[in-house]
Amino acid sequence: MFLGNPGTGKTTVARLVAGIYRALGLLSKGHLVEVDRSELVAGYLGQTAVKTSEVVATAIGGVLFIDEAYGLAEDQYGAEAINTLVKDMEDHRDDLVVIVAGYPGPMAGFIATNPGLESRFSTTITFDDYSDAELRGIFERMATSADFEPLPTTLDRFEQLVSLVPRTEGFGNGRHARNVLDAAIARHAWRLKDTPEPTLDELRRLLPEDLLPTGEAPESILQAPPTADAVPADVLDEPTAADDALDLADPLDDDQPTDDQPTDATVSPQEEPA
Repeated sequence: MFLGNPGTGKTTVARLVAGIYRALGLLSKGHLVEVDRSELVAGYLGQTAVKTSEVVATAIGGVLFIDEAYGLAEDQYGAEAINTLVKDMEDHRDDLVVIVAGYPGPMAGFIATNPGLESRFSTTITFDDYSDAELRGIFERMATSADFEPLPTTLDRFEQLVSLVPRTEGFGNGRHARNVLDAAIARHAWRLKDTPEPTLDELRRLLPEDLLPTGEAPESILQAPPTADAVPADVLDEPTAADDALDLADPLDDDQPTDDQPTDATVSPQEEPA
């Protein structure tokens, strides 16, 4: 069971677990199937068991990662999914790993809904929020991955601003850093919109004012420029190069599998891996 706020690397670690367990011979495929309540629960009682078992079948040989699993504790449909999951875990215990994830409080309630859950999820790993310095490093790697170069003063500004964000339940961690980068890239394009022929350095460098223009409140750090249609579409699309940068927080996840390495692909529950 993985406990922690969003953006702390839970999915990344689940993918690594799948690959490591395959390399150790504990799993036959080593893939990751990531789902939430909506992919396990059907609209009518009786259909949920079938739907849940179908999802479990796609994960056999790998890891089934159920995010926000406490959502299954909400009603009788979720209870049906839990009962089916407990049985399927027992039936496929030799070639299936199931990881449930979510906030600590709600996950305790999830475990209490079925007497079979506590014994099956006896190992708990807590993912702490990233420190300001760690988020600074994640932001820098995301920016570099998107072919931007944040100046040291820009990184200083980022760390100063992120220190003002309350670490309440739901804090985005790495996702917060990604959202800040998205907004900064949009501001960067807005800043250069009247520059006829910007240099390569101008195109790549993120300045402190790209994070938060002088005089603006820290709350506006995630806001895009006032007129988004003035920003070139290809520039606005550029942050998608950083969408996987949460995985970059773990350098092991950068390696591409070879014929001799375990596969760590994530598949949808509708598509069973070959």
